[in-house]
Amino acid sequence: MRLAIFAGLAALGVCAPARADVNDAAAYNAKKGGVSLVVLKKGRLEFENYPNKGEPDKAFELASGTKSFSGVIAAAAVMDGLLSLDERAADTLPEWRSDTQKSQITIRQLLSLTSGIESTGVFRPPTYDDAIALPVVTPPGTAFEYGPVNFQIFGEIMRRKVQAVEGGVYENAIDYLQARILNPLNIHPAQWNERGGYPTLPSGADFTAREWARFGQFVLQGGVWEGMQLVDRGALAENFIGSDVNAGYGLTWWLNEQPSNETLDASRTMTVASDMFTHPRRGELPGDLFMAAGAGGQRLYIIPSMDLVIVRQYPRVIERKFGQRRRGGPFSDVEFLLAFLKS
Repeated sequence: MRLAIFAGLAALGVCAPARADVNDAAAYNAKKGGVSLVVLKKGRLEFENYPNKGEPDKAFELASGTKSFSGVIAAAAVMDGLLSLDERAADTLPEWRSDTQKSQITIRQLLSLTSGIESTGVFRPPTYDDAIALPVVTPPGTAFEYGPVNFQIFGEIMRRKVQAVEGGVYENAIDYLQARILNPLNIHPAQWNERGGYPTLPSGADFTAREWARFGQFVLQGGVWEGMQLVDRGALAENFIGSDVNAGYGLTWWLNEQPSNETLDASRTMTVASDMFTHPRRGELPGDLFMAAGAGGQRLYIIPSMDLVIVRQYPRVIERKFGQRRRGGPFSDVEFLLAFLKS
C-alpha cells in the first residue's frame, strides 16, 4: 500500500503491520516515555505507534531537533543564489568587517558550530542582535561548541538576505523555509517560537511525527519532492560531512562518525545529548546513519543505505536543567536503534 493509504488507515486508528523488531523498538520507545514512532521504508509508511497519550495529529516540540532545518535552508539558499557555504558571514554583516576574527567566519563554520563565537543561552536562545554582538573566544575553525548562538546568527544573515531580494517576498528564514520547502511538502508547523520578534532557528518548532518524517524523506531523497529538485543537491550533501574539528557533526546534523576524544572531552553536550558516540555497541549501527536530535529524545533518524526514516518523539520538553529526571529514564539512541535493526 502507498503512504497515503496507510495514513488514511492510521487516522482511523489502524496502524501498518509490524515486524517483531519494530515491535521491540516500539516497546522500548513506550517504556522511555515516547509518544510517537513513525517508520518510513522506501518512502512508504511501514509502521506508526502513539503510546502514552500520543496522537497522530498532535504536534510536539522538537527542541534542538529544530536546528537541522538550518542546513536545509542553506541548501535552498545556495540553489537560489542567495549564498555560498564558504562565503564570509561579514559579507552580509558589515558590523563584523572590522573585527579581525569575526571577519573570517564563514557560513559553513556557523552551521558546523566551529565559528568560535562564544556560546550562551542553551535553554533560551539570544536575540539575533545579541548573538551577533557576542565575541569570538576561539579562532574560527579550530573548536566545536554546541549551542544556539550560531543558528541565531545564521537567522539574521538569512533575514537580511531574503529581505534584500527584489520584491520582498520573504520576511525571515522561516518564512523562506515555509514557502520554499514546507509548503510543497504539505507541512504546516503548529508553532515556531520567536525571540526579539524573529523566529528561533535552534529550537521552538512543533511538528507532528508524520510531518517530521515527511521532511526526513525529502532529505533522504536528496532534496527532491514529487519529481522536483527543491534545494541544491550538492549543498544538501555537505550537511552530512563532518568538519575537521568534529567528525560527528556536519552542517546542523549529527553523524555516526567517531569524534576525537579531545572533542568529546571539550563538549559535554555531545555526551549528554546522545550515547551514539560513547555506547560500547555504537559500532553496530549503520555507518551512514545521521540524525536531528532534541532534548528529551526528540529524534529524526535517516539511514540512506536502508532507505529508512524513523521519527521518535517525547512529550513537551520538561527538562530545563541538566540532571532533571526524564519520564521512563534516559533514552538511548543505540539501544533503540539496535532493537529496531536487529535481525
